[in-house]
Amino acid sequence: MDMANKKEIAVVYMVAGLSSRFGGKIKQFARVGPKDETLIEYSINQALKGGFNKIIFIVGEKTEENFKKMFGSRYNNLPVLYAKQNFESTLRDRPWGTADAICSAKDILKPLHGFVICNGDDIYGTKTFKQMAEHLRNPENKSIGASIGYKLSEVLPEIGASNRGIFELDDEGNILDIQEKFNIVKNNLSALELSEDDLCSMNIFALNHEVVEKLYDILIEFKEKNKSDRRIECLLPVELSNLIKRKELTMKIYKTEDRWFGVTNPDDEEIVREELKRIQMN
Repeated sequence: MDMANKKEIAVVYMVAGLSSRFGGKIKQFARVGPKDETLIEYSINQALKGGFNKIIFIVGEKTEENFKKMFGSRYNNLPVLYAKQNFESTLRDRPWGTADAICSAKDILKPLHGFVICNGDDIYGTKTFKQMAEHLRNPENKSIGASIGYKLSEVLPEIGASNRGIFELDDEGNILDIQEKFNIVKNNLSALELSEDDLCSMNIFALNHEVVEKLYDILIEFKEKNKSDRRIECLLPVELSNLIKRKELTMKIYKTEDRWFGVTNPDDEEIVREELKRIQMN
């Protein structure tokens, strides 16, 4: 085995919160796979084909016990580790956001060469995870982060509005900015000066621990500044973008041949289930 393949990298899933849209159920446990796999199992099985060495779950008060019961300390012969995202419910209505989630795992991420962090209720595709793993193992990318750019028209629902982080890129495919756009409707992109070919973020990032240390410093300041706000969140794409604009981080963008699938509402389960059956048949 060459040295690149010995570098220890982890796939990290953010699974801290329950969804009120699912009546307090854990939507990552919805059985959508063609072999009756849960959504999270299907995603992990895709990720492991990228050659990750560890699986890390960032859990919350209401999900910790269930994930530990399902996955324990090993899955497919790989170590499974847990980080807990806490918040004081008497002071806040919700956790401090995705930047806080990754900082909750700061200590267990520190020994790693790098990691890929993503949403636990999204399916990204095997090739996507392989691209991210290969980026981390490439010595030329030692201090460079990465993300996947999904074509906007392919990650919007046919009906209804969505929020997406839109990438601004330079000529070499490096990220200059990630601008959050709200209430995007598929048949009226021009109203927000968007194009169906714009690349957007679906919250999958390849990073190293040095970035987490910077995010932690940002988070401490953010919490102090906003301590009286019960709902404000410190969001990972926003803070990564701020680091990029301050020249403290370089991030590449990759396109993928994979399709993204997400479960946001209960109706999405059947859509994802049928699409995964179709993929399996092909």
